[in-house]
Amino acid sequence: MATRNRTEVTEFVLLGLSSWPEMQPVIFGVVLAMYLVAVMGNALLIIVALSDPKLQTPMYFLLSQLSFIDIFLTTITIPQMLVHTLSVNKTISFNRCMIQLFFFMAVGSMEGHLLAAMAYDRYVAICDPLRYSAIISRYFCLRITLTSWVVVSLNSLLYSGLVTHLTFCGNQVTHFFCDITPLLKLSCTRPVVNEMLIFTEGVAVVVSPFFFILGSYARIAIAIARLHSAAALRKALSTCSSHVLVVLLLYGSVARMYLRPSSSYDLEQDRQVAIFYTVVTPMLNPLIYSLRNQEVKGALRRLSRKLHILGNCQPGSQANQEWWHIS
Repeated sequence: MATRNRTEVTEFVLLGLSSWPEMQPVIFGVVLAMYLVAVMGNALLIIVALSDPKLQTPMYFLLSQLSFIDIFLTTITIPQMLVHTLSVNKTISFNRCMIQLFFFMAVGSMEGHLLAAMAYDRYVAICDPLRYSAIISRYFCLRITLTSWVVVSLNSLLYSGLVTHLTFCGNQVTHFFCDITPLLKLSCTRPVVNEMLIFTEGVAVVVSPFFFILGSYARIAIAIARLHSAAALRKALSTCSSHVLVVLLLYGSVARMYLRPSSSYDLEQDRQVAIFYTVVTPMLNPLIYSLRNQEVKGALRRLSRKLHILGNCQPGSQANQEWWHIS
């Protein structure tokens, strides 16, 4: 359906991850497996962070919020993609497309803000440990989280609102969900206002957390260098390495997808990067935090023991007494 008038576009056709029909079953199986691992891994991390007494700290509150964001982000895009992969009808209504765009941009931006809050938490814990409990609290983290949600929601509302006023010359979206880049490519004229916002207001909202993270780790590095202590360096690396790896995964893919002029967009490559951003990274995040974090591994072992004892638990039995002892 090609058209010269935006008001005539009532639906978009999502072309998916690949145009090769023989690849669709393979894509479906691989992406479904990754999606299930991402959802279950992040859900388990949320359960552990909220239920284990030893993880009732601001850092793990933020980590549970990051896992929630990862579940939300991948669920916005992947279930629809899986349905379209094995379906002849690959359309999405105009309104649903704009709603998906809004939530994807808001949730994607929110991940960066949470990582910035986690970087600040690590900075205070390492550089000002005596005042950590006075500066960082669950209430403080909750205020940061709520404020960030307001900021990213307004930013996403602005972008999606501008996209709804574009004049589209077609409705075939070279992507597996409604993202801003392929929608801008469908515009009949170069969307100068949208591009200016991406490189001004968009950079302020999306990329500024990255510079805040860099600043936090620069100050951590300076503080560690002044100590001249190998033990302090090892402790800082064990504390921050998981977070740094997650930051690199996120902002590496974000920079590749969005921080370029529209003339240099390659939609074929971008949708491959997008699958990494929307499902591979959410799948890897809980693995990174669980495999490289001794406290999380300890909490997982305690949860496993509780579940094992609960499964064998009988009223008045020794297992029942062990359950209450562990609890």
